[in-house]
Amino acid sequence: MNIQSVKLDLVQKLLSVNNELVLKKINQILEKEVIVAFTIDGKPLTKEQYNKNLLAADKQIKAGNFIAHEELEKKSAKWKTKK
Repeated sequence: MNIQSVKLDLVQKLLSVNNELVLKKINQILEKEVIVAFTIDGKPLTKEQYNKNLLAADKQIKAGNFIAHEELEKKSAKWKTKK
């Protein structure tokens, strides 16, 4: 069965569901799988993964593990002149 057949089969089943709780659970599953961003390597991120990354970045910032914009500009200016 190809992906289009699976999608059509799923749509037909969804249309026959009359239980709101079941539909809400299906919706929750689907929302977790929606791609909301991509890594710098081009890998897709779900909303859950994206939020985990944000929390990890926030912890790094609070721990002082970051470089200020001005400092990065100074460092990058030196990179250009090292050729």
